[in-house]
This record gives sequence, structure tokens and C-alpha cells, in this order.
Amino acid sequence: MTTANLSTGLLMSERWAELRARLENLLAELTELDAVSRESAQVVELDQTRVGRLSRMDAMQAQAMSIESNRRRALEIRRIQAALQRIADGEYGECRRCGEAINPKRLAVDPAAPLCIDCANHAD
Repeated sequence: MTTANLSTGLLMSERWAELRARLENLLAELTELDAVSRESAQVVELDQTRVGRLSRMDAMQAQAMSIESNRRRALEIRRIQAALQRIADGEYGECRRCGEAINPKRLAVDPAAPLCIDCANHAD
């Protein structure tokens, strides 16, 4: 292995380690937030003697927004877990569709990205 290849390999290892740490931190934050926010998605009490009609409607809207936030958070948690698994499998940074390398700049913006930019654009 040449010195240039060794330097590039070490740089990529450091970059993957940084991205892995970032993914693990994001996962911990989202998991903690998920546990805290479950209460917001509880069933809205429909007892009109306790809460006025508009207050109930506000509570139902807040509940719907909380449920959607929980759904999106769960999706992001799954994306991060999949990225961490790709790191463990030695497949991180490779596009899941075409197998080409994902641009490191793309991974810096979205470390859980499973597709290169070309495949992501064609997926939409």
C-alpha cells in the first residue's frame, strides 16, 4: 500500500468514526425525545363538562401533530440504525441501489443517507 493510499484510508477511517459518533448521538437524542413525547400522543379526553369545545379541538390537533412527529421520529431512528448497521457491516458510504460511493459531502449533511445523490433524485 502506498503512502498516499494509507493517508487516504486513515482520513476516511477518521471521517467514518466522526460520522458514526454523530449518528450515535442523534440516535440517543431521538430515543430520549421519543420516550418523553409519548405522553403527548395520548387519547384526548372528550368530557365536555371538563373541557370546552375549542379546547378539545386544540387538544385533538395537538395530539394529531404529536402522533405525526412520533411517526417521523421513528422513521429517522430506523434510518440511523440502518446506517450504524452499514458501518458495522463495512458497507457505509456505498449507495444501496447502485453500489457507487456516496459523496462525503452528502454524508456530512445527512450521515444516514442510504443512496447517492443520483439514485436519490431518481427515487423521488
